[in-house]
Amino acid sequence: MHAMSLTRRSQVLTRPEKKFMNSANRMNALPRDLFAGTVVFLVAMPLCLGIANASGVEPFAGLLSGIIGGLVVALLSGSHLSVSGPAAGLIVIVVDGISGLGSFSAFLLAVLLSGAIQFGFGMLKAGRFAAYVPSSVIKGMLAAIGLLLVIKQIPLAAGFANEGAPAASGPGMLSTSFGPVSMAACAVAVVSLAMLAGWETRALRRFKWVRAVPAPLAVVAFGIGVTLLLDRFAPGFAPPAQHRVALPSLESFGAFTDALALPNFSQFVNPDVWRLALTLAIVASLETLLSLEAVEQLDPKKRAAHPDRELKAQGIGNMMAGAIGALPITSVIVRSSANVHAGAQSRWSSFVHGALLLASVFALTSVINLIPLACLAAILIFTGLKLAKPSLFAAVAKQGMERFAPFVTTIAGVLLTDLLIGILLGIACSLALAVRANLKRPITIAQHDDHYLLSFRKDVSFLGKVTLKHHLRAIPDGATVIVDASRADYIDPDVREEIEKFVDAAPARGMHVECRKLPGVLAPRGRWLGLARQRMTSE
Repeated sequence: MHAMSLTRRSQVLTRPEKKFMNSANRMNALPRDLFAGTVVFLVAMPLCLGIANASGVEPFAGLLSGIIGGLVVALLSGSHLSVSGPAAGLIVIVVDGISGLGSFSAFLLAVLLSGAIQFGFGMLKAGRFAAYVPSSVIKGMLAAIGLLLVIKQIPLAAGFANEGAPAASGPGMLSTSFGPVSMAACAVAVVSLAMLAGWETRALRRFKWVRAVPAPLAVVAFGIGVTLLLDRFAPGFAPPAQHRVALPSLESFGAFTDALALPNFSQFVNPDVWRLALTLAIVASLETLLSLEAVEQLDPKKRAAHPDRELKAQGIGNMMAGAIGALPITSVIVRSSANVHAGAQSRWSSFVHGALLLASVFALTSVINLIPLACLAAILIFTGLKLAKPSLFAAVAKQGMERFAPFVTTIAGVLLTDLLIGILLGIACSLALAVRANLKRPITIAQHDDHYLLSFRKDVSFLGKVTLKHHLRAIPDGATVIVDASRADYIDPDVREEIEKFVDAAPARGMHVECRKLPGVLAPRGRWLGLARQRMTSE
């Protein structure tokens, strides 16, 4: 008893010590989280701006999405290292959504509703259902998004202005049949793409400063440097205003609130709004859960995050994004992987990145407005090429038609219709191939002279009836047949009925039939037992 009381006392004493140790660990991790958050901010800022520009909305909407992802979603999420913000994978939905609904305010209502649907997914514990989506369909979706990113960003990288922007003029502009082209913007895009490609090569990764500086930040710094040099020494050749980021100056909190946009609730009964909301909710949830799984693999501590809690957090973030004028939010792997590699220890690194994005809106507007849009286009083109790289097509093709057909169907569906229809077509193709495989594979037949082995594997549904009939017709009179169901978990009554008919006709055709592991099918009538005895007597 005395020993037990001492043990209990030691346990009581160690609880405050454990709390103290946890607090000490958090304090020790804070410097690393601050550094990682700064690195993620430097990666996220050009991506937020580029995604906003590619989506056809104001740059502020992209930054606001990153701010919500850092300050709100990061604290609600169960993931320690995941980073949320605007995603390149949603650009296609955003562009088509705004165009289809006719206004950004109606689109914001769809974003708000998509957040509510996502929150509902989390409440219904629907996170586990994402695992049922075939990987070939997900790869096809991402590849199609990559192709669309490249297609849509090539004109901007080639030096053309955004659609609807006033035409620029000057000695640095080249007139073409498609419109004026900024030679400086085109050159910046080409060099930026070369930098992005070279940044990942072994030759450059040898240098410590290359490993320390994120590639998107290096590209943006290069673009700002070119703009400053041309503005000073050759103003006529500098990228014109139409080819630069145009972030409004926010000198006060009042100006910040005035820049927010509100959703148009009068569109609540519009079925197109609900259809877009469902599309956003499904695609954003898939991207989030895929990113979450990838981050778990990257985390040195292998800390798991509950998918349903993540869906709730993302849902709240998207409801807030739709309510104040931001782009839809997902967990994004590019920023999350940068967070891990920068040495982040907790979700506070993502919070720091959100706080720095908020500070940049007030303090760095003049610097941000020096960024050429061609730099951002180059970053998105490179992202698209990584999503749809040729090696991905080759790898999926090597896995067989069962993987390649849904992959190609999803890509074609997304390119020709929209993202949701493309995903549904890919899933339908996967189901059709699964049914086809089920029709072929559950029943096999092997022959040696006049002996035939008919084998049933796993589950044999009514769909296997046609295959069974085909095999039974091919067996000639006078043959010896073994029907082996030892590996079958379930045999449909229609299939059993066909076997009964075959057994009934066997004596008239001079056949010997032996059935294995088919209990209860013909036992009450004793036919199989009689056939087995007949076979033993004849032998």
